[in-house]
Amino acid sequence: MTDPTRRTLSLSKLALPILLLVGATHATAQEPTPGNEMAVLFGDAIPKKAPPRTRGEGPYDRLVIRGATLIDGTGAPPIGPVDIVVENDRIAEVVSVGYPELPISEARRPARGTHEIDAEGMFVIPGLIDTHTHISTSQQAVYGVPSPAEYVFKLWMSHGITSVRDVGSVNGLEWTLDQMRKSDDNEITAPRIYPYAMFPLVEFLRLNVDEARRWMRRVAEGGAIGVKFLGAAPDVMEAALDEAKKLGLKTTMHHAQNNVARVNVMTSARWGLTSMEHWYGLPEALFEDRTIQDYPIGYNYNDEQDRFGQAGRLWLQAAEPGSEHWNAVRDELIALDFTLSPTLTIYEASRDLMRARRAEWHDDYTWPTLWRFFQPNRAAHGAYWFYWTTHDEIAWKKNYARWMEFLEDYKNHGGRVTAGSDSGFIYNTYGFGYVRELELLQEAGFHPLEVLRAATLDGAELLDAVGDIGSVERGKKADLVILPEDPLANWKVLYGTGAMKLDDETQKVTRVGKVTWTIKDGIVYDAEQLRADVRKMVTEQKRIEATKGQSSSNQ
Repeated sequence: MTDPTRRTLSLSKLALPILLLVGATHATAQEPTPGNEMAVLFGDAIPKKAPPRTRGEGPYDRLVIRGATLIDGTGAPPIGPVDIVVENDRIAEVVSVGYPELPISEARRPARGTHEIDAEGMFVIPGLIDTHTHISTSQQAVYGVPSPAEYVFKLWMSHGITSVRDVGSVNGLEWTLDQMRKSDDNEITAPRIYPYAMFPLVEFLRLNVDEARRWMRRVAEGGAIGVKFLGAAPDVMEAALDEAKKLGLKTTMHHAQNNVARVNVMTSARWGLTSMEHWYGLPEALFEDRTIQDYPIGYNYNDEQDRFGQAGRLWLQAAEPGSEHWNAVRDELIALDFTLSPTLTIYEASRDLMRARRAEWHDDYTWPTLWRFFQPNRAAHGAYWFYWTTHDEIAWKKNYARWMEFLEDYKNHGGRVTAGSDSGFIYNTYGFGYVRELELLQEAGFHPLEVLRAATLDGAELLDAVGDIGSVERGKKADLVILPEDPLANWKVLYGTGAMKLDDETQKVTRVGKVTWTIKDGIVYDAEQLRADVRKMVTEQKRIEATKGQSSSNQ
């Protein structure tokens, strides 16, 4: 078996990930099991699974969290102090025990627990839900050892992320289902996982209508709860979505630019698509004076800077905000109960490359192979900084302004917008990228309470899991996040590096915030312990690579 850390970074190996994403022809001798088409290409490059759980205490017969301020995720304002009672893995009671600035009423307090957390002065929010994730990615393997699942899971959990939607299950549906089951049984330290299979890329495994329907049935039987599309011939796409409705499968789509001229968001939503990723296909549905994006002469989709450079000029080609066409598209998507998972964070480097590259967490928390995967390279997906200019960044800033305007308008008219990060690409480190998504939703105009609802209850609704997760209410799963600062006042206190604050007494800069405890299924995890585990893993991997003469500096 080849040691991935010693692989030669040849053009052919570097090209594989991007060729998969743009739909290049790749034949296999034997058709893989449905849902495992991409994984079969990588063999021993599949990321290492998480080891048995050694962190976390509980669940307890009766856990009582005392004296916290609660922000419950429903959109309700903060309330406190409250005591929260958890019995095994469920919330049993939420009891108001007094008023701010007054002593807590001991008479109101629920009975003692077998374990208690003193959370006076602290804040409790629901476990966060990342609706666009990839559990590491085999595409890193051409640069060395892919970031292992343990690294990814602990970064998520240490940032309060207790549920993730793995869109595409690119490590293979079987691999993802194994990790899902172990997480469900709390055999590993991991958020709960909602697996979507990746519909075969057009040129990788070209399906006809009957084959598409059969493929959908087989992945449903295999355990997927949904399917992610990048594109397909219109008749195949329509048939697959029809079959998904019959099977009760959720569906989502990244409307790739090499398919969107025939199937945009409005087309796919009418056929039954239940959600979309990023924003591709939405501006195209809003075109009024054209049917195809204004590509410049010489454009080549396989040139990543062409691809992303022109994507940043797309929204201004769409209908004006408030126009009849804008409103009609918005209203029809809302009527279809269509969900937007925008992943604002994954493209932010396009509008401010230096900020993304120099983020303070890279040195301690970004896996060295992941860091190399981020660097400019013509054959690597998302590494499109061949000569990124001021013009490009300004175009993307304008693109963001219009994109955010649609998101705010969609939410204000009753549409569902969730929080997803797509971390693991484009200078986005797991956990940290998700917190940045919350900041960007606020920039789009969402009130902080609306941001939190997008990150919790709206995500649970997308997953059809609102009966179990998404808010702090009696009877729901005990998925909770406890932190010392108010996240509504400053989302930066969720970052694993904390938020900078000047101590007026000492006149020294301090770090405040950071998640203190993440609770999933009633199991209490020390978030700082998880972050320390990650830092140790990154340091050790750098040491290993240094002994082999492989560059590992995250700068």
